[in-house]
Amino acid sequence: MKAVGIMTDYPIALWSFNLGKAPASVDALADEIGAGMARAKSSGAKLLMLPEYLVECCLAFKPQGLRPDQEMAFLADTGLELISRIAPLATDYGISLLAGTMPVKSAAGITNTAILFTADGREIRQDKLCLTPFEQSADTWMLTPGNSLTVFQLDGLKMAILICLDVEMPALSSLLAKQELDLLLVPSMTEKLSGYHRVYGCAKARAIEHMCAVAVCGVIGAAKGTTQNESNVSGAALYLPCEEEFGFDGIGAEIKPSNGNAGDDILLNVNVPIQKLRRLKNGKAEVWPGAWSAGHVSICVENERIS
Repeated sequence: MKAVGIMTDYPIALWSFNLGKAPASVDALADEIGAGMARAKSSGAKLLMLPEYLVECCLAFKPQGLRPDQEMAFLADTGLELISRIAPLATDYGISLLAGTMPVKSAAGITNTAILFTADGREIRQDKLCLTPFEQSADTWMLTPGNSLTVFQLDGLKMAILICLDVEMPALSSLLAKQELDLLLVPSMTEKLSGYHRVYGCAKARAIEHMCAVAVCGVIGAAKGTTQNESNVSGAALYLPCEEEFGFDGIGAEIKPSNGNAGDDILLNVNVPIQKLRRLKNGKAEVWPGAWSAGHVSICVENERIS
């Protein structure tokens, strides 16, 4: 019987896409993503991740006179067309594709949904759970939040997806604490450096809390035809627990933020150290208490009378 090797590293590629590329059509964007899959494959990656609202670059060919409150419906229809073009890429190239997020229509409304095409032929979806005020505004995008968080297996790893603001929510982190994740994927879109630091800082905290790897990438630049997002600032990073084995600071790899004005994308190829992470999780970490619940803790407010 052939021995089954223990996975030591899991190679992934993070692509912080520049929305300013302004594709002329859905086919042009699909071709661009296909070229990215070829690059990721040649680098040895088993997963390529694209950022939140990648599909907004399709506003470059929006219908004339489209109102801001009609953009999501247009992008949802455009997204359906894009999905039909890129869905085969994962099986064709033999690597998985997290195709960023896009608006998706349902009976409940329009969600901001991450779509993962796996190399083994599955399609995994994750709705954004905590929407920004802008995303919920009736004057602009008027999206509907999701209500479930999916934990899934891919290439022998346990993973989940938290979209942008979701990674900032401690309540969601607490829900995931007992799942023993290997890798958390965070596609994002942030307008300013403040948003970048919120998302990336919280992503690093999640790596510490869950003793897992957290991969983050976000869109940069501005889409031609945008009425809302005139700037996008982001970087790309793999965060790890702050342990000696990983160089103490918890930064597995990091490309500093850019506004994308130079027209370039951000590409990061990195290996997730799965074997070391699992060893630390199984009792070798310095002080990690595991999925600590605070169930024995009560809140006492000084000098406040509780009836």
